[in-house]
Amino acid sequence: MKELLSSDLYCPFSSHINKHIDVLEEYALEWVTRFNLLANESVYRRFTKSNFFKLVAGAYPYCNLEKIKIASDLFSWLFIWDDQCDMSDLGQQPEALKLFHQRFIEVLNGAELTSKDIHLSYALSDLRQRMLQIGSIKWFDHFVFSFEEYFAGCVQEASNRAQEIIPDIDTYIRIRNLSSAGDLTVVLIEFCDQLLIPDILRQHEIFKKLKEKTINILAWCNDIFSYSREMASGDVHNLVLVLYYQQRLPLEIAIKRAVDIHDREVRELIELEACLPSFGEEVDAELTKYISGMYAWIRGNLDWYFNSDRYQTIERLELVETLELDKSQSNMQVLSNMKVLLPS
Repeated sequence: MKELLSSDLYCPFSSHINKHIDVLEEYALEWVTRFNLLANESVYRRFTKSNFFKLVAGAYPYCNLEKIKIASDLFSWLFIWDDQCDMSDLGQQPEALKLFHQRFIEVLNGAELTSKDIHLSYALSDLRQRMLQIGSIKWFDHFVFSFEEYFAGCVQEASNRAQEIIPDIDTYIRIRNLSSAGDLTVVLIEFCDQLLIPDILRQHEIFKKLKEKTINILAWCNDIFSYSREMASGDVHNLVLVLYYQQRLPLEIAIKRAVDIHDREVRELIELEACLPSFGEEVDAELTKYISGMYAWIRGNLDWYFNSDRYQTIERLELVETLELDKSQSNMQVLSNMKVLLPS
């Protein structure tokens, strides 16, 4: 199934790997261990087999050692926090999530740590200090805002889970655009590749559209590879599963439909680049590098999903066969227990 997905997903961008990848593997484990982020043997095994450092090395192939270390630690933090929410009741407790998120933002804004802070807060404070030593305060403000957007999406997902709501496709896309942390990934392109995006470009509609499409592509690639894991856990915030439950499609058709949606977005992103106006020689050069960074993320993301064991805990084809055999009963039972949010 991995071979099928890898060959089917449209991605005409070439692969590049950061030259510091060999340093990253050992360093990444040292950092999460130093801040005691791997709570037990199970979490340790899950972290080491996921190889997040490979994702970062492919996504930011051109940046220097210190910046790639920071990027690696940030994504280790994000995945560990995501797993803690997935493997506990936090993912269904929006009010509890808000309290954690509020404290994380306070830490990012420079609040003093206390004995009541959890290990993740100490790790986040370390990231803040290191980023501000290298990056500008203005850029860091954009980074913190992206974190706030990510947290807002996570709370909206938790609220849906608590109320047992299956969102409609438009609502799903809006929430997923936030909860995927995609904005964090593209904001970090500026940091890693030493770009200076002027405000006039950042506020331009075409720049926002480039970001939106890139984030969608990254999120939908994730969804296509992870739907079996999320279906097994009862989560519905996934493009494949929204199509499956909302449009009552056979699962195999829902997967193919999700692939088509992903591929269309990639083609539209490329077409959008071809139609870019000129913003002046200096700004055009920065924008070209930024788009190259987006393409590197899309390619590196797909390569990592194809090679990582993180989402291979359930055999997809077996899942498809099992679900389709009992679709008339099991699917109706699931839907009868959940509120389907239809488009207004």
